Amino acid sequence: MINNSNENALMDDANSPDLNQKLMGNISEDFVKVADQLKEASYQIRKRGFSEYPIFAVTNNEVDLGVLLIDATELANRYVYKASYMQEFVERKLIGEESVLLFTENYKNPEEFCCLFALIGEFSGFVYVPYPED
Repeated sequence: MINNSNENALMDDANSPDLNQKLMGNISEDFVKVADQLKEASYQIRKRGFSEYPIFAVTNNEVDLGVLLIDATELANRYVYKASYMQEFVERKLIGEESVLLFTENYKNPEEFCCLFALIGEFSGFVYVPYPED
């Protein structure tokens, strides 16, 4: 799990096999319901020049991060999804300035993967989920 306080290691175990399998199953099950909207939002964030690194906060708690994109139960989904991008994470010191290069090197192709920042229960960290194939 990614819940360490050292932002330099923030990406070290993204999608690690130690990630709670039940939690990952819940995220994946919910993601399928909102994937098309997140993929389009990712495209728009990149196309409009906001960032090449869209990040979507997924949470079951109230968080002051990003802009509400999909509310819980809006599409029969369980979690709230908020649109953001790398620079907001840097500004809020969720990604340290010294970790930007590490983050960009590990960022997966946004055409194929969705970068989620999950804040669910005790878990907080980055998770990359592949978009379903058409």
